[in-house]
Amino acid sequence: MLEQISTYFTFEMVYLWLNIGVIPFWLVLIFFPNSKLGSIFVSSIFPIFILSGTYIFVIYKSFLGSYDFVENFNLYLGIDNLSDLFSNKEFLIIFWIHFLAINLFCGSWISRDGSRLAISKYLTFFPLIVTYFIGPLGIFIYWVIRIFYAKKISLYD
Repeated sequence: MLEQISTYFTFEMVYLWLNIGVIPFWLVLIFFPNSKLGSIFVSSIFPIFILSGTYIFVIYKSFLGSYDFVENFNLYLGIDNLSDLFSNKEFLIIFWIHFLAINLFCGSWISRDGSRLAISKYLTFFPLIVTYFIGPLGIFIYWVIRIFYAKKISLYD
């Protein structure tokens, strides 16, 4: 049975399921930020647990496929080396899981922080959408909105 699962979940299939799988979490964050559903499923360890399990599965499949993980450190040597790494499907899917997990974590923080500061969910809608697609820009937009609601500029909480 485990072998059937392993043959079904190719890197292309994992990529497809990851992209479909994060959409419900983002919909809850955007449309129901203060709901019990959001606090249980999105702002908890649940999505990170799923993404971490997927991460481990992909690393395991890569290890079985004799992927050279030491080559990953070449990304620090220059932009050309990074480009070469992105041509490798194993590295690309590991990076994509990383990207989705961090963006979801940031979106969850925006949602919780907006609720804590009583920022309207209509004002957090745009930063959440932008965070989904372009993480850091969405966080910056939220930070600008947050300044007006918190009535102070703070570099930390």
